[in-house]
Order: sequence, then structure tokens, then C-alpha cells
Amino acid sequence: MSSRIIGIIQARMGSTRLPGKVMREVAGKSLIAHQIDRLRRSRHLTGLCVATSDLAGDDALANHVAGLGIAVFRGSEQDVLDRFYRAALAQKADVAVRFTGDCPLIDPALVDELINLYRIADPPLAYAAIDVSRYPRGLDAEVTGIAALRAAWTEARMDFEREHVMPFLWRRPDRFRLAWLSDPAIEAPWRWCVDTEQDLILVRHLLETLLPANPAFGWRDAERAMRAHPDWALINRDVVQKTLPPT
Repeated sequence: MSSRIIGIIQARMGSTRLPGKVMREVAGKSLIAHQIDRLRRSRHLTGLCVATSDLAGDDALANHVAGLGIAVFRGSEQDVLDRFYRAALAQKADVAVRFTGDCPLIDPALVDELINLYRIADPPLAYAAIDVSRYPRGLDAEVTGIAALRAAWTEARMDFEREHVMPFLWRRPDRFRLAWLSDPAIEAPWRWCVDTEQDLILVRHLLETLLPANPAFGWRDAERAMRAHPDWALINRDVVQKTLPPT
């Protein structure tokens, strides 16, 4: 029996720096709809689910996603690990691939590379992620099996481990076998996630430029657009990425 590999997109309306960002419209669609459209092209994902909070403020998001034909799971706003784990159980996932809802340029081919890295590893991996120190921020994805996820859900106690889902795993390389999809030849220092108005302006430039010519564009197409318009990198150059505590 083949594994059920479920992509779970964490999303909510209550972002502190850009409230409602996942529902902002660009090129005729919400940002979350762009992300879903792109992830639907993955060859290895069995299904998709959006995990949002059970707060009334996320009703519109839940209804919007359901209208796109995507499963919705609603749970704790603050304990995102609990929400994510329960979403994986609800979808009967053997493997869960974590995305955040602020990445409308996610590349399904790169996601498939990550899943392949996880699937073919011998000995098996507990966790794998795209290396965003090489790839642009906004192509982020993490993958783990349900057993490792259950261990994190059961044992994680620190607030940031509950909020960010995966740190319990990657902070313990002595216990969990880890890997990163990386390439030392790549130097793509751009920020394509949407956390501020400046991020949104850049992503709008990219989507409105690339979609008309090729709706299935990949991250390399976006890279070429960035190099053709060097001024675009200045738009969100000063945005500071939120950081997690060091290992």
C-alpha cells in the first residue's frame, strides 16, 4: 500500500504584520488560492489540507478554502503543533508536508524533490526540509512521518516548539535523522514569502509578470525575472525575517 503524503498549509487571518494576507488578491486570485493551485501540480502529494484556527475571525478563510475544493481542519490558534498533528490524523496521513500560507510562489517540482529525498533515504529520515539559506525564502517546505510528528506532539513543551511545529525534531539531531534539500551552487537571496506590504508588492510583480506567459512557472523562472529587474530586490530588502531560538 502506498503512503498517504498530505500537504498541510498552515494559514490564518490574524497575522500581526499584515492581517488577512492570505486573502489578499493578486492577479485575480487570493494568495492562498495561488499557493493551492501550485501545490495541486505536485506529482507526489496525495492530498492537500488547510489547517486554520477555530476562531470566528478565520471563518471567511475556511469558507474560501472549502469553496476551492480543499479540505479544511480547524484547531488551536496558539498550539499550532496540535492543530497540525490533528489535521494530519484527520487526513489519515502517513507523511505530512508542512507549508505556511504566505508562500504563493511555492514550487511543486521542488516540493517533489524534497519528498523524494525523504522517501528514498536509507536509513530512513525522520525530517527533511528545503534549505532556505540557499533557495529563496518563500519556497519553504518541511516533511516528516506521522510517528516523528506524534513524538513531537506528545513531548514538546516549549512554547516556540508548539507554535512552529517542527523545531522539536530539527533541534534533536542526536535522536532524529535529518536532511536538507540544498545545492551549494545556488545563491538566491530573495524573499518571496508575504509578511509585509513590501513583500506583497514584490510578489505581485512576480505573479503579474510570470503568470500570463506560463501559469505553471517554476522558481527558476522567478529567479530570471528577479535578475532581469534588479530593482525588485530592493522592494523588501529591509524586511527582517522572524527568527526562532537557536539550537
